[in-house]
Amino acid sequence: MRVLLVAFNAKYIHSNLAVYTLKAYARKCSGVYAPGELRIDIAEYTINQQPDDILRSIYKKSPDLLCFSCYIWNMSYVEGIVKEIHKLLPDTDIWLGGPEVSYDAGEVLERLPSVKGVMRGEGERTFADLCRIYMGRNLEELAGMAGITYRQPDGRIQANIPQKPLELDDVPFVYEDTQNTGNMADMGNFEHKILYYEASRGCPFSCSYCLSSIDRRVRFRSLPLVKRELQFFLNQKVPQVKFVDRTFNLKHERTLEIWRYLIEHDNGITNFHFEIAADLLNEEELALIRTMRPGLIQLEIGVQSTNLDTLKEIRRAAVFERIKKNVTYIRSSGNVHCHLDLIAGLPFEDRKSFARSFDEVYALRPDQLQLGFLKVLKGSYMEENRKAYGLVFKDAPPYEVLSTKWLSYDDVLKLKGVEEMVEVYYNSGQFSHTLDALSEEFSSPWQLYMKLWKYYERGNYLDVQHKRSARYEILLEFIKKRVPEKAEKFRELLVYDYYLRENAKTRPGFAGEYTVEKEFLREFYEKESREHRYLPEYKEYDRNQMRKMTHIENFTILQKMLLFDYKCRNPLNQEARTCMIKKDLYIRKGR
Repeated sequence: MRVLLVAFNAKYIHSNLAVYTLKAYARKCSGVYAPGELRIDIAEYTINQQPDDILRSIYKKSPDLLCFSCYIWNMSYVEGIVKEIHKLLPDTDIWLGGPEVSYDAGEVLERLPSVKGVMRGEGERTFADLCRIYMGRNLEELAGMAGITYRQPDGRIQANIPQKPLELDDVPFVYEDTQNTGNMADMGNFEHKILYYEASRGCPFSCSYCLSSIDRRVRFRSLPLVKRELQFFLNQKVPQVKFVDRTFNLKHERTLEIWRYLIEHDNGITNFHFEIAADLLNEEELALIRTMRPGLIQLEIGVQSTNLDTLKEIRRAAVFERIKKNVTYIRSSGNVHCHLDLIAGLPFEDRKSFARSFDEVYALRPDQLQLGFLKVLKGSYMEENRKAYGLVFKDAPPYEVLSTKWLSYDDVLKLKGVEEMVEVYYNSGQFSHTLDALSEEFSSPWQLYMKLWKYYERGNYLDVQHKRSARYEILLEFIKKRVPEKAEKFRELLVYDYYLRENAKTRPGFAGEYTVEKEFLREFYEKESREHRYLPEYKEYDRNQMRKMTHIENFTILQKMLLFDYKCRNPLNQEARTCMIKKDLYIRKGR
């Protein structure tokens, strides 16, 4: 029997841990079958691919059982594919699973008559049971199977009892092959992609906008098993491993033990991403973070709001002052990428309040500041109180907020504009020094991004695919309008930011005329090829190669001549190392 598990990811670099786990657990449970009797394949696509290409691909695989992994970001896409593939494969039973169909499985089946059933909640045991039943062609056994809502032969929809949750140690490690040879399983599926890892399930908190707390019992994978699997990633020298645990640092001793293991076995390459509650960090954990290699870990922290009334209403116990203290400490170490989140559209948060939350979080100077918009999830406490909050939101996934009692749709559009400017200019990391200086010219960072968005709107720059250099040009135009007397200073800062990230062979127009004399460049690289005072790591390169791999820029207003070293980059932001050049004197800046 051929089973096909289908996943639609938001981006190519993503992978779907769920379908690989389902396959691994089903294979673990299918030892009683003869080799080849049960074949489970995985097909991963992205929501940016053409539907016709997906249909052709699935049709050619012609599975006996077809299962789709459903999430808030791909449900509309799944529904479209399901309706069409049933016409092409009418004898193939179609099943859905995942968080987007678990809460209202009956309504999903009413809406999609071509779907046989829905696997609700955790799917490993349910999927394995489903494979067993289809292998034996005993579909009447579906009536007694836990964890499903399905369509009976007479068309009636039946919801069975919930599935019992698994102990996490019973869930196979999907990246290692069944022979335990130490090789990556189906490595071609994961090459150039982020690898996801699960060390715990469930959440003890009750945030009103989230469904993760439905399973209040937090289950942990045993530490010896976690360490063995982390060592596998380290041995393979994968670029990044992303923990999917909702709150990684729930248990202090467990957190410390895992982080100490990563420090002790660090391969100098692999980065580990954790979603944490910053207010739960204690002094011992903070001190340990300070000892880590730059780039060993990165932290994602959900602040959501700094409005105390809002935090109370959404059942967030986090205290912003403690988050602020701990994030400030982490940022002062300069070795950890920090990603902070805000949510627009929460109760009691109007535009003025959200602007204040933005400014307070922006002041922490995170590496990334994500402005998310409330998703009103089915079954959440937020959805239950939609009338009290005046929530108006989209009917289609991802059910994003359109307006609230405190926030009009016009306000939401303004917040969307700020979000776009933050994404383009702040989160890209390409304008960091210019933005630091420019924010001082405005009453608040919020005002800077609001004014910048309005400038884009008036200039008809929105909804246009801009080249990277064009973003610099537009920002410089904006600066000339706002602070014309400082335009030249900011132009040099933009040039500085530009060359920190890119060894451009074609000089951008905003950079102006190149003022470093050819004779100086010739003499500098000639001497450097012998002495290597500025570029000690370039000893195997000749002067022409060094010149191509670096850049020298003269800044008149800033009164600096800088050498940009692209071989040595900051692992957190990929900025080039810089050296200040002044005849025979220089200051070396390790970036």
